[in-house]
Amino acid sequence: MGKSKVLVVGGTGYIGRKIVKASLAEGHETYVLQRPEIGLDIEKLETLLSFKRQGARLLEGSFNDPKSLVDAVKQVDVVICTMSGVHFRSHNLLLQLKLVDAIKEAGNVKRFLPSEFGMDPALMGHALEPGRVTFDEKMVVRKAIEEANIPFTYVIANCFGGYFAGNLSQLERLTPPKDKVFLYGDGNVKVVYMDEDDIAAYTIKAIDDPRTLNKTLYIRPPDNILTQSELIQKWETLSRKKLHKISISADDFLASMKGLDLAGQVGVGHFYHIFYEGCLTNFEIGEGGEEASKLYPQVEYTRMEEYLKIYV
Repeated sequence: MGKSKVLVVGGTGYIGRKIVKASLAEGHETYVLQRPEIGLDIEKLETLLSFKRQGARLLEGSFNDPKSLVDAVKQVDVVICTMSGVHFRSHNLLLQLKLVDAIKEAGNVKRFLPSEFGMDPALMGHALEPGRVTFDEKMVVRKAIEEANIPFTYVIANCFGGYFAGNLSQLERLTPPKDKVFLYGDGNVKVVYMDEDDIAAYTIKAIDDPRTLNKTLYIRPPDNILTQSELIQKWETLSRKKLHKISISADDFLASMKGLDLAGQVGVGHFYHIFYEGCLTNFEIGEGGEEASKLYPQVEYTRMEEYLKIYV
């Protein structure tokens, strides 16, 4: 069986760029949606042109022109949406529903991967406001996909290393702290930290795999299931420097939400669910799910001690 033709929607974004790269590396005929809405955003244009130089094809399509979306979708077998979850609220929800409509009308797509790549929204019905809307809207998209009988795979990628590992899981910074580090509770809740290139590699492996059809793919390889304390210890070993650890109780952490802007409140809420509740690891993968590293043992995923070396 030949490899699927893949269309990436949102290819200029953070995880989208990784998905395009992985698709090309796996030998898929890879297309990236080029939206006229980028206007004068030269960085996005340069990214799109770099994809073209690497062998990807650019397909013009606009969410304001349903026919152009349908025409784009008709040229491929698989559609992967990677529009940023950070800005998923309302506007991007409508865009993704338009994409679902285009896929339904085209009628040829054998797999759709919507914009997920974080926590499993199906398990987050209890999530705190205002961040809960992120999960609620993803569930709206899932409902639309399933009602349209579109074949799907949902990818749960957990914590991106760039946002959660390099900073030792500290809010409001992306690099390791120099002197002190804040611990969430006792720092012993299990979390899943992932290299973004590995997320992309597992995602592309899944698109032609019948074992992941109409299922949720959880990317949580065993060596990357770590507590925050274990992550910090790995950094201390690499940097040869001990950090002063300050524990924050759950109540104090939630209280810090007051006075923050909307994005800050969402961030605190998500961190609470990850580092206090353990929402990434406090459940068993059931009948409707598969674990990526078990399905694809050939993927040599990056362990966090290796990932952190770039920051030394």
